[in-house]
Amino acid sequence: MRPPFLSRLQRFTRRFARAERGVTAVEFALVSLPLLMLVFGVLELGLVMLVITTLDGATQAASREIRTGRFQTSLTQPDTSAAGFKALVCSNMTWLSSQCSSQLVVEVQTFASFNGLATAPPPPATYFDATHPTAPCFSPGQPGDIVLVRAFFDWQLFTPLLNVALDNTGAGSRRLFSTTAFRNEPYNANPPQGAKCT
Repeated sequence: MRPPFLSRLQRFTRRFARAERGVTAVEFALVSLPLLMLVFGVLELGLVMLVITTLDGATQAASREIRTGRFQTSLTQPDTSAAGFKALVCSNMTWLSSQCSSQLVVEVQTFASFNGLATAPPPPATYFDATHPTAPCFSPGQPGDIVLVRAFFDWQLFTPLLNVALDNTGAGSRRLFSTTAFRNEPYNANPPQGAKCT
């Protein structure tokens, strides 16, 4: 004769295996976590793409002011310093303008030839050092100069696991960048602007 406890345990196990109540809740619990991670991952990637598009548009619009000489000759911008150019980029970033001043780094360099652009070094990590940052190069150049404009924006990631995969700063954010290169138009440079960075 079986002990009563084992008999009850077997009956409970058989009933539990045949039971169908709550199956939907159990299945949803098993599927919901991967599903929610997938949804948040798609949202995260969509936001990253939207930020890249916004940064590209803002960089192109602000760079056009340098290319035509309007920035250097103060036709559109009272402040022709690096801070003034950064503010010009931020003004074109609309929905990101509140984060722009703290998250954006802009670098402007001049080159003697387009071949020199290929050897342009990557930005130093000290540009992004919160405690002792290095001021980025800012040289919008003279008429006919070849100019490289690079803008870097740190986007804070929020999706668990995906933030580990997309993090390229070590601080839970993705550093996005936009680059454009052009030859300045032959505008009237009066007064002359833009000492070359070394």
